[in-house]
Amino acid sequence: MTAALGDRERAELLRLGTATLYEAARRDCFLPHRLRPAWPGAALVGRALPVWAAPADNLALHAALDSAEPGDVLVVDGHQRACGYWGEILAVAALARGVVGLVIDGGVRDVARLAQLGFPAFSASIAVRTTVKQDAGRIGQPLELGGVTIERGDVIVADDDGVISLPAADLEQVLDAARARDRAEAGYLERIGAGESTLDIYQLRRLLGPG
Repeated sequence: MTAALGDRERAELLRLGTATLYEAARRDCFLPHRLRPAWPGAALVGRALPVWAAPADNLALHAALDSAEPGDVLVVDGHQRACGYWGEILAVAALARGVVGLVIDGGVRDVARLAQLGFPAFSASIAVRTTVKQDAGRIGQPLELGGVTIERGDVIVADDDGVISLPAADLEQVLDAARARDRAEAGYLERIGAGESTLDIYQLRRLLGPG
């Protein structure tokens, strides 16, 4: 079992956003850029439940919901297949279980209904092609997407900028660094508003060479 994130922690992670958290983490924690929100404005924060699904087969996703806990995000290796692994029925079932979102390296469908339901999904494609239900897959075991290993309970954050995975043990350290970065960037924006150049704020002029 993994401890669910609190409402305040979730809200702060969403406010800071993937770009700031990624920079603060100082590690390659970003998942493949092909994973995009299935509907405008989708965003999520939750604990990872890794799911390996056989190509074009969504039986593992049904099984994962049966073992998911409130606050989980299903992170699915769908082998980049443009198939409708996930749609309205599974989204309704996920919400009933307290699952807070889906990240899948494969396809989803019924995106208008996902938006109406407010169920955030990030996928490699939107596709109507059907799937089979033959392979139970693997649930809760470490998964690699784009060179990033995702463990059960890692913290997943996704927004318009992308999807990142943070090791649970590093969360407080990353949050502290992200808060500091957020404060620094607020100061930079004030200085830009006052007329300063980004070359001076970031001390970049010395890199331009004689000129």
